[in-house]
Amino acid sequence: MKCPLCKLLNSSKVLESRATDDGTRIRRRRECVSCLKRFTTYETVELTPMVVIKKDGSREIFDIEKVINGILKACHKRSVEVEKIYEISRNIEHIFQNMLVSEVNSYEIGEKVMAALKIIDEVAYVRFASIYRQFKDISDFVENLKKLE
Repeated sequence: MKCPLCKLLNSSKVLESRATDDGTRIRRRRECVSCLKRFTTYETVELTPMVVIKKDGSREIFDIEKVINGILKACHKRSVEVEKIYEISRNIEHIFQNMLVSEVNSYEIGEKVMAALKIIDEVAYVRFASIYRQFKDISDFVENLKKLE
């Protein structure tokens, strides 16, 4: 660690370490042994990017914003709190990160989203399912509604 003030390399000692409020980083209070100035650093875990395998076989980097936007569209004009949408998205991301896989199928992501929406708002669930499962006609839609009952 290089002191940001005197620029001396490997000259600091850690005075205090603790997790941030959200638990995603470690905050370290340091002191330079040369100039005696104090500064704070943050340590985060570096995750390897997760790749999503799409229906057509193409691959792209997992983007939580796409999950959030899909859920937001399904919940449009519904009484679902925005914080709940972000919580669902983070939970889905954590599920796949905890599996320690480098690739995940878009089908699996969609199924997790639908399972969460089914619990919090059935109308949002049906909206998401109608786009995600690409209902071909009204009978597909009715069949899915019957499963909800």
